[in-house]
Amino acid sequence: MKAFPFSLTDQNGTIRTLSDYEGKWVVLYFYPKDDTPGCTKEACGFRDMAGEYKMKDVAILGVSKDTEASHKKFADKYHLTFPLLSDEEAKTIKEYGAWGNKKFMGKTFEGILRKSFLINPEGNIAKTYNNVDVFSHAKEILKEIPG
Repeated sequence: MKAFPFSLTDQNGTIRTLSDYEGKWVVLYFYPKDDTPGCTKEACGFRDMAGEYKMKDVAILGVSKDTEASHKKFADKYHLTFPLLSDEEAKTIKEYGAWGNKKFMGKTFEGILRKSFLINPEGNIAKTYNNVDVFSHAKEILKEIPG
């Protein structure tokens, strides 16, 4: 299946589009909120493995509804070296099916689902990760990428 195109601003105000990464593998991961325990573990996992991803020429892109300013603060605090994309209207989040019902402390509400996509160099979704373990996710995806 073809990956959905997007045009979103990162933590530095740069507009990023899927077509910017044509010919490369892309990890597109959706996460609920900057600087929360699970989201921090997941982001730092990608940060810690960034060198290995770079050796395989893989782009890492994180997406949430947080603002550009929030992303900047989060990226600076944890020395994140990859783009965090702001989707305040949740358009891209919804296109990728990363929006839905969640439960927390007995309450059900709508929000961002922790979901990731591995997009191949031709722009097709090679794999979808629905049940993400924030501790091992970065390693798990890296194993799936040839090279």
